[in-house]
Amino acid sequence: MKLADIVQRGWDALGAGEFDTLVADYVDDMTLVMPGQTDVLEGREGFRAALDGLAGILPPGFEITGLRQIEGENEVMSVVEWRSDKIAGSQLSVLFRFRGDKIYEERWFVDTEQWKSGF
Repeated sequence: MKLADIVQRGWDALGAGEFDTLVADYVDDMTLVMPGQTDVLEGREGFRAALDGLAGILPPGFEITGLRQIEGENEVMSVVEWRSDKIAGSQLSVLFRFRGDKIYEERWFVDTEQWKSGF
């Protein structure tokens, strides 16, 4: 399976609220680097627990309107088009780094000032 397919499966699981399916594609000692690059979450169990509070970390009315994957060697970049109640449209990127067929790092790249204005 292509790495981009694994990432897409994760986005699909996220959209369906199937968080256990999503985290199955991560190694136990994974790292999530959040918007702004200073907030880091360590470990798959902590990542899974954080997903239960997902609504509180996304701008109200957050919706993905477009999604494409760019696959490189042992990594995939998702380019996400999105909108929310206060933001008519924007993009963000998420880098997924792999060990074999499992994600060990997820790093979000967001215009943090725009993101904050969405709340």
